[in-house]
Amino acid sequence: MGKPRTRVSRIRIKKRRVRGLLFVGLLIVLSLSLFGVYKLFNRAQIVSNPIIKYVCSNKESVDLLDNELKKKDTINRGKKVNVYKNQLKDNEENTYTKIKYEGKTFYINDINLTKEKRDIVREEKVYVRTPTTLYKSIDTGEIESSLKKGDELVVLDYDTIDGNGKVNVYKVKVGEQEGYVYQKYVLLDQEESLVNYDPAKYYEVHNNRGNRFNGGHAGNLDYYPVEKPVFEDNVMPPKVYALYLNSGSHILKNIDAYIEYALSTKINAFVVDIKDDSAGYKSKVLETLSPTNYKYANNSLEGYKTAITKIKEAGFYVIGRVTVFKDRNYCIDNPSMAILNTQTNEPYFHNNTYWPSPFQRPVWEFNVNLAKEAATEMGFNEIQFDYVRFPDKTGGAEKNGTMNLRNDYGEEKAQAIQSFVRYATDELHKLNVYVSVDVFGESAYNYVTAYGQYWPAISNIVDVISGMPYPDHFNKYEFDFKELVWTVPYELLNHWGSKYVMKRQTEIPTPAIIRTWVQAYDVSKYKHPGGFSYGVSQIDAQIKGLFDAGLTGGYMTWLSSSNLERYKSQKEVFDKEY
Repeated sequence: MGKPRTRVSRIRIKKRRVRGLLFVGLLIVLSLSLFGVYKLFNRAQIVSNPIIKYVCSNKESVDLLDNELKKKDTINRGKKVNVYKNQLKDNEENTYTKIKYEGKTFYINDINLTKEKRDIVREEKVYVRTPTTLYKSIDTGEIESSLKKGDELVVLDYDTIDGNGKVNVYKVKVGEQEGYVYQKYVLLDQEESLVNYDPAKYYEVHNNRGNRFNGGHAGNLDYYPVEKPVFEDNVMPPKVYALYLNSGSHILKNIDAYIEYALSTKINAFVVDIKDDSAGYKSKVLETLSPTNYKYANNSLEGYKTAITKIKEAGFYVIGRVTVFKDRNYCIDNPSMAILNTQTNEPYFHNNTYWPSPFQRPVWEFNVNLAKEAATEMGFNEIQFDYVRFPDKTGGAEKNGTMNLRNDYGEEKAQAIQSFVRYATDELHKLNVYVSVDVFGESAYNYVTAYGQYWPAISNIVDVISGMPYPDHFNKYEFDFKELVWTVPYELLNHWGSKYVMKRQTEIPTPAIIRTWVQAYDVSKYKHPGGFSYGVSQIDAQIKGLFDAGLTGGYMTWLSSSNLERYKSQKEVFDKEY
């Protein structure tokens, strides 16, 4: 047996037990405190790292609400937001989830939140507002079909959305066809898609003009505003003063002399043929789609490119001209695309050439692909399309059935022309290249021409519209003039510009820049006994007449020969600032 414990030892044992209990208690308190801190830390983690979701909708923006479910702001679909567990419900049992966006707290309808990017766009159907192209491929510009105003399209997918919640391109299905359409030409509501833009101001005036010459009803064309881009890396001069150059090898091989001359004047641009009656260079597009054009091209690709590069390096704005629906060589290679003579079953021969049909989409693709290749390879600032029309003075052949226009989509002429212009402009704008279209002077009158040109329908879409009011193309006593009109060029072009062109420009919401062709060649003996010379005074008078009428976008000289000595003889004009 051990020694009995003394009173002192018993006291010591009690003290040790108390200290032990205190230590255990302290450990328990400390553990509980640490657990509490851990829980608080975890809660803070949950609060500061909420779930991230995307705003989704069938519209471009969604309402943001306060805690009383009143609208405080909007947010564009596609935006990322921090999502919390807090939720509210309205009287109809709709659920609203708390979110944080740009440092502020809101509530948003729960159906407008998704974890999946592909679920951001919720449209099931869209409707065509502006007649447009159904693309087989947006990247290549290949055409699947044509879409009419009011057509219902089932949405299958989309490519991208911008920061404003706008889709760029929808993948859609219409009937049995699938393809792609630009969002800017469709709406969510079919009834709304059938409405014309601002009828009192911009539609009724055209609708009342009807279809006088079988070129199409002015009221069946589209007058919705079109965004006209300004490319920062491609600056268009406010006033373009341009000399025209055909693509003959003798012209382009002498390009240094043209550049040297132009640098001594106010000329700041050149118009150079890419394709006219013959092609400017041996293009890869021509080699594939029109071997005859390729065979008879005026220059090698390298030689042509050298000339254009020199022009650009000298500081000039360069415009590439493409004739579209007048092309003998293309029709030889592609007779099924040509307007048909039903008596011979051969391409219709008119004005000494063959005419591809403006109704045929492969013709569109061919010319636009050539333009895109030239813009990319050569660096053109602008593509100018000429002969954007049906052949003129063919009414008899159309009426008696000897001409087949190959109208696959049941369009009017002016509809096909406007749709081509829209397609071409969309394609070239993707390359940051401007688009201009040449039109007859008659197109500015208050009717749709028999060949499908109508100034407002074209000007509303393109960047630049270029009338061709050559004085010797007017009737001798046009507008009741007492003199032969080409003998009074100032009065003639001032009247044409002020009374017709400027009036047409006010009838559309987004008119193009006006840059006009002027006659730089002599009036022939056929028109004027003994001929009538067009020198400095006549060219100067045309330009003054146009500028005084308000057509101040510039001028281009039409001299088919592009003769340098002739241009030098006109230097007094080209030295002037208008």
